[in-house]
Amino acid sequence: MNINNIYIQDIRAICNNTLNISILRADLIDPVVSGNKWFKLQFYVRDAIEAGKATLATFGGPYSNHIVATSKYGATKGLQTVGFIRGEKPTNLSPTLTDAIQNGMTLHFISRADFLDQQKIMQEYTHENWAWIPEGGYGITGAEGASTLLTIKDTHTFDTIICAVGTGTMMAGIIKAAAPHQKIIGISVLKNNVSINTEIKALLTPEESKKNFEIIHGYDFGGYAKHTPALIHFMNDCYKNFELPLDFVYTAKLLYSVQDLASNGKFAPTSNILLIHSGGLQGNRSFKKGTLLF
Repeated sequence: MNINNIYIQDIRAICNNTLNISILRADLIDPVVSGNKWFKLQFYVRDAIEAGKATLATFGGPYSNHIVATSKYGATKGLQTVGFIRGEKPTNLSPTLTDAIQNGMTLHFISRADFLDQQKIMQEYTHENWAWIPEGGYGITGAEGASTLLTIKDTHTFDTIICAVGTGTMMAGIIKAAAPHQKIIGISVLKNNVSINTEIKALLTPEESKKNFEIIHGYDFGGYAKHTPALIHFMNDCYKNFELPLDFVYTAKLLYSVQDLASNGKFAPTSNILLIHSGGLQGNRSFKKGTLLF
């Protein structure tokens, strides 16, 4: 994991060079613990080590970037890892879960109904040597870690910063770190995720909640982890034109939305826009070989 691999890539051609648009390539930290995964996990792992915990325990789905990232990050720090996976154990494990096991993670499969009550799971399985990390790294600790995303490169020249939003943890971190002149825009990848504003504000101080930010809905392509042929085509075009690998769950929807919003006059011509490549390509492993060019 090397944060020095991060750089800012000019992608203004995505909007026919009509806007100054760049992307922070946080995905280049590591193939597994990539993008915001490392940033969100860093302080959870630090706190676990300082508390003398031996095991990281967390939650996720069968193609969860967070699950496999936790398994590898924990292994690099000499920690055991345990993953509670949404759904019954399948006959064939996903490549993501196979990798997590190879990284030393112990998996527990939980029915979708029972998975909804993660507090109950924690009560049933907890151990004094375990440090629990919320699903997706959601929490103030995760947001504080994500806030350091904007410190790796000089991002003060940008007036607009845009990211994909799942749990809202990364966006909360970016809001925390944003300068007064910067507007933060989140593109929700979940359908009708009306509670996301409240969930983000729960991670902010009252003063931080006054900062300039906005959530935009309508670019979920049918819901979380849903996609259309048009989105896949867009992903392949981005790779051909910019050597930019995207995932269909988060980053493809982010770039697609920005291109569409720009064509509809959302941004002033003088805008200087930074997108956040939050990494995490695990979901793409669910596609048949040859669907994507990368």
